[in-house]
Amino acid sequence: MSTPINRHEFTIFFDVKNGNPNGDPDAGNMPRIDPETGHGIVTDVCLKRKIRNYVEVTKNGQEGHNIYVSEGAVLNEQHRQAYRALREEDTDKLKELKPADKAESYKLTRWMCNNFFDVRTFGAVMTTKINCGQVRGPVQFTFARSIDPVFSQELTITRQAVTQEGTDKEREMGRKHIIPYGLYRMDGYISGHLAQQTNFTSDDLELLWAAIENMFEYDRSASRGQMALRKLIIFEHSSVLGNAPAHKLFERIHAESVLGVAARDYKDYLITIDRSELPEGVNMIER
Repeated sequence: MSTPINRHEFTIFFDVKNGNPNGDPDAGNMPRIDPETGHGIVTDVCLKRKIRNYVEVTKNGQEGHNIYVSEGAVLNEQHRQAYRALREEDTDKLKELKPADKAESYKLTRWMCNNFFDVRTFGAVMTTKINCGQVRGPVQFTFARSIDPVFSQELTITRQAVTQEGTDKEREMGRKHIIPYGLYRMDGYISGHLAQQTNFTSDDLELLWAAIENMFEYDRSASRGQMALRKLIIFEHSSVLGNAPAHKLFERIHAESVLGVAARDYKDYLITIDRSELPEGVNMIER
C-alpha cells in the first residue's frame, strides 16, 4: 500500500569507460570538466533525464506515471490537459489560460502532480501562458563529480560515405571525445515535507530507486555504452523532517583510488562507509 514517506538522503557512484557521460554543447560536445581541478562533471539535468526515460519506458503511460518533460512534448498542451479535466467549457481554442481563483489554482497544480511522475518528483515551473502554477519537488540531485581528475581524449574518426554528391573526397573526417575511465559520485536529497505537498509516496520512492539502479541500462549509445551504476547508499530517517544533518551523513562515505597511476577500472577504487554509531533515527541501506 502506498504511504507517505520520511526524509531520505542518498549517494550514488557510477562510472564510464571509453565514453562521454555528459557532453557540453558550448564546447563541441566535449565531456564536462571543471577547468580548475580537471574533475569530470555530470549535471543533475542529465541524470534526471535518464530517470524520466526509465519511467516512460517501464510504465508506458500508466495512470499517474505520465512524463511532463518528454521528447517532443509541448508544455502548454500538457498544462491544457488539467484545464480540460477541471473545466466544463471548451478551452482548446484559448491561447492563454489562468486559474480563476486560489481554489482552482490548487486543483490545477494537484492534477499535474497526480498525473505526471516527474512533476511530483522533481517539481516544475508551469507558469506559462497556460498557467498551472509552480511545484517545488521533493527529490533534488547535485551535480555528479568524478573522484579523480579525468582525461578528455579526442579521437579522429573517418566515414566512408560522403555528405553530398559531387564531393571528390572518398571519406570524411570527424571527432569523438571520450574519457578513458571515470568514477563519479552524486548526492541526492528527498524531503518528506515536500513529498506530502506533491503526494510523492512510498510507491513513487520505490520506482525512483529502481530507476536509479537501471537508468544506464536504458540509455545505451555509442558514447555511453560502458556506463554502470556501481553503488547506491540510502540514509532513511524515521521522521518527516529528519534526524541528522545531511552533510554529516554524506561525510561517512569516501572513495579513493588504490593505484598510484591513472585508474582504468572500478576495481582500482576503494569505497568505504562508516557504519558505526549512526545517529538515532537514521537507517542506512545499501542497494
